[in-house]
Amino acid sequence: MIFSDKKNNSSMQKIGNFDIIINKSLWDINQELSMPDLSKKDFILSVINGFEDGKWRKKEFHKFIFDNIAQTGLSAEDRNNLYSESPYTTLTESIKNLRLVDKDNGKGSEIAEIVLYGIMRYHYHALPVVPKIFYKQNPKDNAKGADSVHIVLDDKGDFSLWLGEAKFYNDIADERMYEPINSVFDTISTDKIKKENSIITSIKDLEYVIPDPDVRKNIQTILRRDTSIDDIRERLHVPILLLHECKITNDATKLTDNYLNDIKDYHLNRAQKYFVSQNNKQKKENIYGYENIQFHLILFPVPQKEDIVNCFVERAKQIKEDA
Repeated sequence: MIFSDKKNNSSMQKIGNFDIIINKSLWDINQELSMPDLSKKDFILSVINGFEDGKWRKKEFHKFIFDNIAQTGLSAEDRNNLYSESPYTTLTESIKNLRLVDKDNGKGSEIAEIVLYGIMRYHYHALPVVPKIFYKQNPKDNAKGADSVHIVLDDKGDFSLWLGEAKFYNDIADERMYEPINSVFDTISTDKIKKENSIITSIKDLEYVIPDPDVRKNIQTILRRDTSIDDIRERLHVPILLLHECKITNDATKLTDNYLNDIKDYHLNRAQKYFVSQNNKQKKENIYGYENIQFHLILFPVPQKEDIVNCFVERAKQIKEDA
């Protein structure tokens, strides 16, 4: 068992009604161990949902999804215009843009993307400069590439660029790690970063989410195509959400200390495996400036993937039909 960063329930941070049980650099957690393949820029964020009446709070989870669909399902202009008309209209118009069944990723593949946009919104205070689900409708398919694209502003008006990956798995066994790792290396490649930057600067969303013209101009100038990607990687963060089915969560009925510690130990073990594998891949890929990128592995356990997917798809279809 690896080192477990145990905290009292009452002191845990929140994302909405979800609890954060780990939020730090994996290197810091394991600094007493000999872990040469971990970096100070490898972060883990472990997020859990609670229980009520002996059951996992499924309604809270789905509420989070439907509350955040507009972050990725609508353009910033549409979000601005529709919300003033009606929050319900915002929801229905967002749902109309869902594919629900993806030919490549199956039914409910957009759930993880929406959850990531919600976590980016509430935890990292990130601005959704490219709502990916919305742009999947575009025949030019601007959505290919990262699963999420955000800008985070700092107190001085400078910014970081966040290009995310989101997966929903039946498990997070060792063999599952290869797909998100491959996706990450695709995302941080020079061509893909240039493409995402080009999309950010060519669509109107930036005008709505960053109204300050000076800040916006600075972002557009830095993200222009002739800027060296070496400079961009120094600003780059990559959040990797693995929403996953979990037997520990499925068997639990209450947010006990034993449950929290079991999830912490499991997630720390999985994070260690993930980052050792990713950093070993870098030794082969040799991406220039990789050591400057900050990676954020976000782990979120659910009891049963199929139940969540079916519930989401059925509710979304019903709202579509009623709209």
